[in-house]
Amino acid sequence: MATQKIAITLDDKTLGRLDRLVRDRFFPSRSKAIQRAVEEKIDRLERSRLARECAKLDPRFEKTLAEEGMTEELSSGIGSGLEI
Repeated sequence: MATQKIAITLDDKTLGRLDRLVRDRFFPSRSKAIQRAVEEKIDRLERSRLARECAKLDPRFEKTLAEEGMTEELSSGIGSGLEI
């Protein structure tokens, strides 16, 4: 995967905490620690966004759509070769 260099600014306390993690070999370098932290934060934000969007769904409406789809598939013969 291609990577790009960026510059960031951290306060002394955060940098000290980061350096301790690197010194204790929790991360191989500052760069890897920051990469992982950013990736995890973005993943968490994306998952919470998906959860918020799913919460907007109306379960009754979704169930009705699913049941209509199943009825159409069964009546058209799709899935008739499946054993249950």
